[in-house]
Amino acid sequence: MARDSQAALIALNRFGFGARGGASGDLINAASDPRGFVIAELARPNGALLEVPGLLSTPELGKQVFDYQFEIQQARNAAKSAQPTASETPPQPSDAKPPQRRNLSLSSAAKEIAGKDPTMQPQAQMADNASPAMQPSINPPKPPAEPPNIIQKTFRTEALARLQRGVVADCGFVERLVVFWSNHFCISANKGPLARMWAGSFEREAIRPHALGRFADMLKAVEQHPAMLFFLDNQQSLGPESRAGINRNRGLNENLAREIMELHTLGVGGGYSQDDVTSLARIITGWTFAGRQGQLGAPGSFAFNANAHQPGPQQVLGKVYQAGGVAQGEAVLSDIARHPSTAKFIATKFARHFVADDPPPALVARLQDVFSKTDGDLRALATALVESSEAWQVPLTKMRSPYEFLIASGRLLARNPEDPGRYLNGLNVLGQPLWSPAGPNGFPDTNAAWAAPEGIKLRLDISAQLGSQLADRFDPRDLLELVAADAASVETRRTIERAESRQQALALLLMSPEFQRR
Repeated sequence: MARDSQAALIALNRFGFGARGGASGDLINAASDPRGFVIAELARPNGALLEVPGLLSTPELGKQVFDYQFEIQQARNAAKSAQPTASETPPQPSDAKPPQRRNLSLSSAAKEIAGKDPTMQPQAQMADNASPAMQPSINPPKPPAEPPNIIQKTFRTEALARLQRGVVADCGFVERLVVFWSNHFCISANKGPLARMWAGSFEREAIRPHALGRFADMLKAVEQHPAMLFFLDNQQSLGPESRAGINRNRGLNENLAREIMELHTLGVGGGYSQDDVTSLARIITGWTFAGRQGQLGAPGSFAFNANAHQPGPQQVLGKVYQAGGVAQGEAVLSDIARHPSTAKFIATKFARHFVADDPPPALVARLQDVFSKTDGDLRALATALVESSEAWQVPLTKMRSPYEFLIASGRLLARNPEDPGRYLNGLNVLGQPLWSPAGPNGFPDTNAAWAAPEGIKLRLDISAQLGSQLADRFDPRDLLELVAADAASVETRRTIERAESRQQALALLLMSPEFQRR
């Protein structure tokens, strides 16, 4: 039974988001056929799609944000034009009293003086702590919080749909695949309003439809998606000899071309040169998205601007690609997707994510072979991973990422969110803000990144908060049976049984190796 429980723990933690609470029986179901339990999710038609009422397409979202920004700009212009000029300001009599300053509390005044200057923050904090005798007798009421704007509403709606899918999924393997590919082809919502508006739709449209399809199709969908084009500034890239490049005296932006080769396909040391990057950058000039006025197409949709495209043939990785508009770039992507270096890079990264920081070479070689022989069939790649012996023999040593930790907690404690705020705040605290990595290489995927002492302390703080809020609803000993059953170590059982309270026991369970490792 212990061996069955260990295999079930691997099925749920290595490939999924962990066992669900309640009467789901995930561990029992996984124990009877661990591989079949995981692979079953891959057989469901359209299992990766996320079709929820209220989620809009990228062009629809683009029109909304363009209109919103236009209205804001109009309001600012109107307010500016309504201000009297110096010549229109009536003269003040010499004995006129200075304008009355609004009644500020000492705290508010200190903060206003401090502004965003960090060196002034202690003074503002001291004002906060001032005694009642130091405070004015009448304080103005706090203004009501402004309602979220269309950008904030959209981001939270998209986030909630993604979080709920992870919490309710049977095993969570397909959702883990979506998260993997979304981080591989990452954008950052912190880039600006457009990126924040499009972060969710980018994943829904460019990642999810192809997570169990072909890599080449996903690559094309990603690189032509307005969110990626905006994130890596390709709409600013002009062919030096294009009509727009000559007229504006501007040239290439190589961001997208470089990341396609370095991060999305071939990888560092994958056989490309700087000349190849420059040639690819020339080839994809003109790849952009339509703006508010819709001159190139529906606002917010992918568009090809021929006036910005570098004319003529280009050579990439030793092959000459003849001029052909947008098809020239699509031909390059198709070839790069099938390059041997891409197969090696993807296989290594895939095995590192799911199995170990230093994955078994034999497993990487097998995945590389499957990727190449199936023309980048990602369902076949995922199946080969689950069917490999190495994936079940290597111990669970990788630390769950903050996202995986919070989703696993929600599953075990049966907390399907109705509002994304708690999860989003938790991700911010733990250093993995949703859809907002610090750079185009995405969030790190190693133990060193997530097992640092400060990060562990923050996880303990969150676990303690969950324990204090929810311990009266659960017996942590029963939850341990759902999490690991006979695979739980003697040390973990003893620690939970000797806890001083249910609150402490639940927090210790959430911090146990059986829960934190995958």
